[in-house]
Amino acid sequence: MSRASKITLGITSALSVITVVGVHYIQEAEKAAMHTGVTRDEERQRIKRERQLDFEMQAQLEKELKKDQTVHVATEDIAATGAAGVRGK
Repeated sequence: MSRASKITLGITSALSVITVVGVHYIQEAEKAAMHTGVTRDEERQRIKRERQLDFEMQAQLEKELKKDQTVHVATEDIAATGAAGVRGK
């Protein structure tokens, strides 16, 4: 083999190895990023479930409290006494 063909073979072989290693590295980085996304989504779903449970508990508590007491809306009180009467107090 001539010297030029040996150099060409060496360069193409080196570039092929570098390409394979580079693609492998990129795949591993993408896999890690995708796994991080899955973990983040699972955490968001857990928080969402907790908030939904808290909301349901608060709604149930509100329902129970409304059974025990009468709740007046503030705007009805203002309309009944008149806006000037409230300010004058």
